[in-house]
Amino acid sequence: MRTPTRLSERTVVLTGAASGIGRATAARLAAEGAAVLACDVVADALDDAVEAALAAAAGTGAGGSAVAHPLDVSDPEAAAGAVAEAVGRWGRLDGLVNAAGILRTARAHESDLDTWNRILAVNATGTFLLCRAALPHLVTTRGAIVNFASTSAHFGHPWMAAYAASKGAIASLSQTLAVEYALDGVRVNCVAPGSVHSGITGSVEFPADLSKAESRLVRRIMSPTGFGQPDDVAGVIAMLLSDDGRHITGETIRIDGGTHA
Repeated sequence: MRTPTRLSERTVVLTGAASGIGRATAARLAAEGAAVLACDVVADALDDAVEAALAAAAGTGAGGSAVAHPLDVSDPEAAAGAVAEAVGRWGRLDGLVNAAGILRTARAHESDLDTWNRILAVNATGTFLLCRAALPHLVTTRGAIVNFASTSAHFGHPWMAAYAASKGAIASLSQTLAVEYALDGVRVNCVAPGSVHSGITGSVEFPADLSKAESRLVRRIMSPTGFGQPDDVAGVIAMLLSDDGRHITGETIRIDGGTHA
């Protein structure tokens, strides 16, 4: 059951807010009362996502809000600027959600270095940059971070070498930060979505020779309960940011409908 006001008077920086799970998370957090700085590199889609979040906030009356902030998370100055914008606007920062990410597929031996570097820059380095900028403020508020790992971080998913490596890095980074900042009252967790309809999965293209190993891929991505929706992940994120998650840190919560059970 939802608790519409459990995030009231809390401020959150959310990346990857323009589509998929990020968009659903912006709406969920605003509906539960949070002030959300919704960040994404795709400005037009971001405006639509903010409108949806504002509508969700109005529907619950919990006092939530959302503001669009275009952002390339791989840019160090821009990442720090997003955190500064949230603190300057609302006077504090209580939460950070690093949902921004990209996925490209290729056979490992055919992957080009530019693609590898770009995926690592957005997914892993972008997550680090936002965490680095946010942590001093989260120490003050005893806030929380939710990073996006993936089932690819712990299970072999063919044609996703760079993506899997980046998500493994995020999982390890999150555990380290959880221990490092535990005595400061900052909680750091990951969600690991799998078998969920989202913007990132909808744009995936696999090699033409997929049929050669189709069973390997299907076994890794097909949930016995069917694909989940972005809202299924957004609800877990809201819980982790709230006091309901006060005794959870250093965890990676898999949300995949039993795909990897």
